[in-house]
Amino acid sequence: MSAAAFASAVLVITVLGTLAFGPELAAATRRRGRRRTAGARVALPDPGRELRAERRARELLAGVVSGEELAMYDELGFLSVDGARDPRSGYAYLVYPHRPIVAYDTATGELLNEYCVTFPDRAEPAHSARLPDADDVLAKWMTLQGRERQLIATANMHVPGHQIDPGQVRRDLIRLREWRAARRRRAAA
Repeated sequence: MSAAAFASAVLVITVLGTLAFGPELAAATRRRGRRRTAGARVALPDPGRELRAERRARELLAGVVSGEELAMYDELGFLSVDGARDPRSGYAYLVYPHRPIVAYDTATGELLNEYCVTFPDRAEPAHSARLPDADDVLAKWMTLQGRERQLIATANMHVPGHQIDPGQVRRDLIRLREWRAARRRRAAA
């Protein structure tokens, strides 16, 4: 085969290939470009979005929990919730944002269990599946207030120390006891 015949054959094959597969290749290239462009638009973070969400979550928390509980959360970073909504129940829970709920004996401070539960943010899945901290605490608080038994029955239960350092929880219980004593002293004065 001569060089001219070979060049003609390559040209014919290229033209036929372009006619046969060209539209599909062009469409695939456009789709890939759109995905890249759309991904770039979604990937641009709004630096104030999470701060605004947390501010709204704190406002909601303030509208639902008592003034004492809000002060506890603001000053200590967690809430203490009485078991069975009764301070005489003998047990309570420490509710941390995005951490397991820790049950403890109110008389001795003994750690009883960790209950791992999550409340994902399904409102805007494109941004984050994680609720703002105050919303996570509020969701746990509300569930313990209204459906404690169901929450505990469906949570992943672990021994203390599985996810949260027991030493830190004990220090938090001491901080809680001191915080409550200081509030009682201020109220009495």
